[in-house]
Amino acid sequence: MIARIWRGMVPLEKAEGYGKYLADSDRGVRDYRRVPGNRGAWLLRRVQGDRVHFLLISLWDSRAAIEGYAGPDIEQARYFAYDRECLLEPEPQVAHYEVLVAPAAGESCRPLPA
Repeated sequence: MIARIWRGMVPLEKAEGYGKYLADSDRGVRDYRRVPGNRGAWLLRRVQGDRVHFLLISLWDSRAAIEGYAGPDIEQARYFAYDRECLLEPEPQVAHYEVLVAPAAGESCRPLPA
């Protein structure tokens, strides 16, 4: 399994709209989940002063599955008109990580023992 990680930052005044766009539009999480081989996606947000950082983590069965979403250059970030309108300094690349440990199907994440 492969984790695809994208980061973006927007001004505070655009954060609510951009978060909804990433979560609910056909250009964000919903788009990922429609692609065969996608195992889920998480959208995270962190407010830092007058800027808001978004982190989108998606899990995929394989590189070929990611290509079904991103095309042959899976390292290239995909941006659309609303992204360009909102993002400050869009990152040109995404990161991919091999997943070594993940919850089993139906299992929730549990805190590590103290």
